[in-house]
Amino acid sequence: MAPTKLKELKEQLEGLLDKGFIRPSISPWGAPVWFLKKKDGSLRMCIDYRQLNKVTIKNKYHIPRIDDLFDKLEGAISFLGHIVSSEGIQVDSQKIEAEKQWPRPTSPTYIRSFLGLAGYYRRFVEGFSSIASPLTNLTQKKVKFQWLDDCEKSFLELKTRLTKTPILTLLEGSGCYVIYCDTSRVGLGCVLMQRGKVIAYASTQLKVYEKNYLTHDLEFAAVLFPLKIWRHYLYGIHTDVFTDHKSLQYVFT
Repeated sequence: MAPTKLKELKEQLEGLLDKGFIRPSISPWGAPVWFLKKKDGSLRMCIDYRQLNKVTIKNKYHIPRIDDLFDKLEGAISFLGHIVSSEGIQVDSQKIEAEKQWPRPTSPTYIRSFLGLAGYYRRFVEGFSSIASPLTNLTQKKVKFQWLDDCEKSFLELKTRLTKTPILTLLEGSGCYVIYCDTSRVGLGCVLMQRGKVIAYASTQLKVYEKNYLTHDLEFAAVLFPLKIWRHYLYGIHTDVFTDHKSLQYVFT
């Protein structure tokens, strides 16, 4: 190891010891240390445990939801394409730059690539599914690729929305949740709020058979949709749900 990296290793180990994150060990096992340069020029210490992992019993557990990871973060940091600060969560401008420069798609494959990146930030865009509907239709099988005016409008609208996304609030404890939901003949949409601040937007396009639903069935589907996707927040917690379809109030009484 180079002298500069050896010095960095000593400083980082001393810092971890002082914080109580590590302790001295007399184990016969050892593992090589590597350093990776971060964006700010500092070094990140990485330990290669591949040989040790071959003889240990692997823990099996569910991958945590990205929403739950956001709730545990604080300070202004870049995390998985998001900027998390005391103000809330917002889109990393460096990541969204690729979306701004994206050329007009010329095939279903390019549309899927564009929607894949845009869809990663759909929680920031109100009515995302409805806006993206003309583009999504072009990715279906047996649909001739024709770039019409509604496709161009959808493409430009998504790019504009993604470059002007709001700052979403981090959860403050639990409770005081409010959901506003609505439906159209294109899709379902909803917003989760806490104490008057937006936590996330969500939307989904209607499936083929859902387009045949009666109005009250669609409105009820719009209520069930957010309860499913935000179940990890709402389960066991009193939540107010607002809908513009009056007959649904009798379902819950």
